[in-house]
Amino acid sequence: MTGRVWGLGVGPGDPELITLKALRILRNAPVVAYPAPDDGSSFARGIVARWLSPVQIELAIRIPIEAARFPAQTVYDQAALDIASHLDAGRDVAVLCQGDPFFYGSFMYLFGRLSERFRCEIVPCVSSLGACAAAAGFPLAARNDVLSIVPATLIDDDLTQRLSACDAAAIIKLGRNFARVRNLLERLGLAAHAHYIEHATLPTARVQKLSEVDPGLAPYFSMILLHRREKAWR
Repeated sequence: MTGRVWGLGVGPGDPELITLKALRILRNAPVVAYPAPDDGSSFARGIVARWLSPVQIELAIRIPIEAARFPAQTVYDQAALDIASHLDAGRDVAVLCQGDPFFYGSFMYLFGRLSERFRCEIVPCVSSLGACAAAAGFPLAARNDVLSIVPATLIDDDLTQRLSACDAAAIIKLGRNFARVRNLLERLGLAAHAHYIEHATLPTARVQKLSEVDPGLAPYFSMILLHRREKAWR
C-alpha cells in the first residue's frame, strides 16, 4: 500500500494559528517536506520546529529566490520524485506550506505532480489574507462587495484596470513593486484608503499608511489592503 501525501497549511507565521488537524498529522507523519531557500533555513519549518521529532525524515525542497538561476519547475519535478519514493515505500509525507496550500501556495505545484498517482489531502489554514486583515483591523468586504486579489507584479495597465473596477482589493507580492503600486494608487485616488501590512502575526509585524513605508524595505511577502468606501461597513 502506498503512502498518503498531506498538504499542510501552517499559516502566516504564528505557531498558535496552526489547526489542530494539521498538528496531529504533522506529529504522526514519518516524513516531513518543506520549501526552503537555496541558502538558509525554511520559514515553514520554523513555524512548526517545536513539534518535529528526531525520528522524522526531513526533505528540504530548495527553491531558488532568483528563477534565472535554475527553473523552479525542475525543482518541483525532483521534489515530486523524492516524495514519491517515500510514498511508494508506504510512508506518509506531510508537506508544509507557508500560508494556505491552495491560496498562492507552493504545495499546489507538488499536488499537480502527485495527485493523479497518490492520495493527496489538503489541510487548509489561516491565510495571509485573513492574517493581514486582522493585523490591520480592516474588514475586507461586506454585503455585495467584490474583493479582488491583485498581484503587484502585473503591468501598470492591468493593475489600473483591475483596481479601478474593484470594491475592495488585496495587493500581494509587493517587494520591489511597492513604489510603483503606491504611485498608481495615488493617481487613482485610493492611497488614502489603503493599509500596508508586513509580517502579519509575527513579533516583527508592521501596519502603516502607504506614505510611511520605505519602498526599499518592503518585503515580497507584504500586502496592501484597501476598500473604495474606506471602511467595509459603511
